[in-house]
Amino acid sequence: MADEVKLYGVDGSPFVCRAKIALNIKKIDYEFVVEDLGNKSADLLKYNPVHKKIPVLVHNGKPISESLVIIEYMDDAWKAVPLLPKDPYEKSQARFWAKFIDDKVT
Repeated sequence: MADEVKLYGVDGSPFVCRAKIALNIKKIDYEFVVEDLGNKSADLLKYNPVHKKIPVLVHNGKPISESLVIIEYMDDAWKAVPLLPKDPYEKSQARFWAKFIDDKVT
């Protein structure tokens, strides 16, 4: 059985874009579900009840929120084509710069 993967988001969001890029690098087939942030869907509210924000990746019915958490999840769930370095120090540097960018964008 193939994995069912959906990404909830909006075009133009840098956080959604990060998740889309990672999905494409890993060659993961997914359905993009466009959200209306002024009228959030019942699915978005169900899958991210804490923050009620995008992006949300749903893998076989299990939701993962926050773009950096989604990236790390993808690296754990789909081992081929790693997104993050294996070396712990290099991985910490990648996380640092991703967080730095997040802080500058928001």
